[in-house]
Amino acid sequence: MPSGIDLRVQVGALRLANPVLAASGTFGYGIEFAHLVDLNRLGGFVVKGLSLEPLNGHPSPRLCETPGGMLNAVGLQNLGVRAFIAEKLPALRQYRTAIIANVFGHTIDEYVEVIRILEDAEGLAAYELNISCPNVKRGGHVFGTDPVTTAEVVSAARRAASRRPLWVKLSPLVTDITLTAQAAEGAGADALTVANTYPAMSVDYRTRRSRLGNLTGGLSGPAIKPMTLRLVHEVCRAVRIPVLGLGGIQTPEDILEYLIVGASAIQVGTINFVDPRATIRLLDGLERLCFSEKINNVNNLRGTLA
Repeated sequence: MPSGIDLRVQVGALRLANPVLAASGTFGYGIEFAHLVDLNRLGGFVVKGLSLEPLNGHPSPRLCETPGGMLNAVGLQNLGVRAFIAEKLPALRQYRTAIIANVFGHTIDEYVEVIRILEDAEGLAAYELNISCPNVKRGGHVFGTDPVTTAEVVSAARRAASRRPLWVKLSPLVTDITLTAQAAEGAGADALTVANTYPAMSVDYRTRRSRLGNLTGGLSGPAIKPMTLRLVHEVCRAVRIPVLGLGGIQTPEDILEYLIVGASAIQVGTINFVDPRATIRLLDGLERLCFSEKINNVNNLRGTLA
């Protein structure tokens, strides 16, 4: 491998070995990939979303391929925060990479309680707040589509998260993402992940049914990259806190593009379903690309869009 390339990045208080992280919902709880990927080489990974109680998720099928991407309707299935601490976290503590807990709830109290439980556990580097969930106390209105509710849930989570940085994963389902980004920043977010999947659907004309067990799902993959790249650029110009770019990354060149528009790091999602070793392949490719382009420090690219 090429030597002399500095891939270290800073995301708020976290110093990461490189800008490549695995995204929540695409990498299990991390430990499932340990026989395929050297977890210690990654900048970090975000575990599957954690709720207060276990969730069974949506009926199968949960995934379907689309032109240029994938639809998923997993339904946030997870074993619950307490089982995660008891069954998954002990094995994860042996790794030096940054482990980020993705947190969600359907009320503000649920978000707070999940974080409160995680606060007593060791081995985590940060929290990532998934605010693309329906607020059941407001008739199903999604937390992340309104700056007011965004600020409310982030503020409550910030008060609960006294030990660790708080990242907020934004929804793309808004007219102006800078408003929710600024609301999250003002409420105490330490970094922003941009962005979650795009609501979409796929229908089988023969059966006249959805190709998913659920009627709709979230669109991800290379088809969404141009849209998410724009969102990352807009958010980076609107806030002072770090931004992690997430959407359609398949090549090392994709990583550099996200850094150029202002991202401090990136998360790799859908490609993990195609190639379970994609994170390491991308990391190796990033180092080779930087070497060939005479980029000695990956941070020199950040925010250099002409």
